[in-house]
Amino acid sequence: MPQQSRYSDEHVEQLLSELANVLEQHKTPTDLSLMVLGNMVTNLINSSVAPAQRQAIARSFAQALQSSINDDPAH
Repeated sequence: MPQQSRYSDEHVEQLLSELANVLEQHKTPTDLSLMVLGNMVTNLINSSVAPAQRQAIARSFAQALQSSINDDPAH
């Protein structure tokens, strides 16, 4: 059963587009983009999640990321 999000697809797409635009405006290479986004995730977890829950949230996030990766060799 698909998981229902409490956020609208439109809101998610708008934020994603704005973040991508910032990276594009700065001509950010992929490795730097991943570093910045990873640092942002770390900061969000460390500043917004109770210490006792941080490892579980990070593990869940990493699993969701791995599940969303497309194995198609074309990019």
